[in-house]
Amino acid sequence: MIVRLAGEQDFHGFLDLAAQVECCFGPMVEDLAFHDAVRKHVRRSTALVAVSSEPDLLGGLLFAAKAPSYHVHWLVVSERSRGKGVGRALMADAMRRFVRGPGTVEVVTFGADHPGASVSGARIFYERLGFAPAEAVDPGPEGGSRQVFRLAAT
Repeated sequence: MIVRLAGEQDFHGFLDLAAQVECCFGPMVEDLAFHDAVRKHVRRSTALVAVSSEPDLLGGLLFAAKAPSYHVHWLVVSERSRGKGVGRALMADAMRRFVRGPGTVEVVTFGADHPGASVSGARIFYERLGFAPAEAVDPGPEGGSRQVFRLAAT
């Protein structure tokens, strides 16, 4: 597996990943705002992808790096690649590439009562990376609860 900066050629791969998680996050594949966000991150070199010898992306990440506050805007690992270290590799590369501490890295993920919290394993994933649950935020587009997770960057 290789983690690299995403290019315009990866746009449809991001849509393929989005299609796999719309049940938990709400519609993205046809959402022009999501398209714009992916393209903006690609242009700014703040989008990462995990690839292998197969044509499909293993995972993708959109990151905002404005010290001292950093944000994981979107992180998805393909269904077939979950539990194989792809998410951890994407986050490690993002931290190495974008975070110039000290500061805080934040991600908004599922609230504890959201069905996607256990199905996706997102909350446990971020906790294992050292993130701590913080305040609740507005529900996602599908109506499910959301919560900030925060990590101190040094």
